[in-house]
Amino acid sequence: MSMQEWAEKDFYAVLGVSHDADAAEIKKAYRKKARTLHPDANPGDASAEQRFKEVGEAYAVLSDPEQRRQYDGIRAMVGGGARFSSPGAGGPGGAGFEDLLGGLFGQAGAGARGPGGVRFGTPGAGGAGGAGFEDLLGGLFGQAGGTGFGGPGPGFGGPTTAARGQDLDASARVSFRDALTGATVSLRVPDPRGGPVRTVNARLPRGVRDGQKVRLRGKGLPGPGGTPAGDLLVTVHVEPHPVFRRDGDDLRMTLPVSFDEAVLGATVDVPTLDGDGVRVKVPAGTPSGRSLRLKGRGVQGARSDDPAGDLLVTVEVVVPQRVDGAAREAVEAFAKATAGEDPRAGLAERARR
Repeated sequence: MSMQEWAEKDFYAVLGVSHDADAAEIKKAYRKKARTLHPDANPGDASAEQRFKEVGEAYAVLSDPEQRRQYDGIRAMVGGGARFSSPGAGGPGGAGFEDLLGGLFGQAGAGARGPGGVRFGTPGAGGAGGAGFEDLLGGLFGQAGGTGFGGPGPGFGGPTTAARGQDLDASARVSFRDALTGATVSLRVPDPRGGPVRTVNARLPRGVRDGQKVRLRGKGLPGPGGTPAGDLLVTVHVEPHPVFRRDGDDLRMTLPVSFDEAVLGATVDVPTLDGDGVRVKVPAGTPSGRSLRLKGRGVQGARSDDPAGDLLVTVEVVVPQRVDGAAREAVEAFAKATAGEDPRAGLAERARR
């Protein structure tokens, strides 16, 4: 995500938390919104799906201390959310980031230039003197690559931030289990300039989500003249699991039980992602579709002090495809014994409301 997008989006508002919210508050707000907006809970609702992505995007930044610090700095510099159009946009209030920077140096118009006529290009743009906006802002946060704003140099009147290499995109496909526990993947990264294909080994963070982008600092193209390399942006694709599925920080699974287990109650074995398994009591009279919650058996947070989510086990009563002999007689006897009970009582009346 570019600095322009960071400046335009209020991630705190997206999650509904204050700007001084701690990590626990942010995590709690994320889990609540993610559970409400999850596509499984809103099938066919494109608006909810988009908001679900926005919530995940906001949490990815605010849950990372370094990214949050940088984000707060960017928002503070542009007045906490003033929206800037793209460079060169006309009309009242149509100044882009480059125009804003131009004003800082006494320059006007599109395509702002710093002292000595150095142009500030778009993020990731290479070329001699072609420092990107993100590189320029890097000085605000103590990143390498020149003095720039807030660096050890003379500040606004000092030298501009050095150029850096181009950012590259890659993708990685990982198993469901590796996504939750963290894994090292090997990526083959082509050189857009025609150079040889490189192999980059990357450690993905624990709990990475399907579609999440992971930034690997300094793994992009080398910068000109020995300046810092760009970054490698890895889009993660998580393969589905045959038993478990992820719901925010929780895991969900379906537990088949027999008719007699559901009616009379039973203690059954439930598999867990860590392979240990656990014994779970199914209460007598449990209907198909009821969920049982196993605390702390879900997704472990990226940091060791983050609480793990839960495992939600949905009971599914299995009906035999064929019943013969004594089993059939027992079912028929049961039907006679419960003939006075109507499971659809009141259904037609409720349907007419």
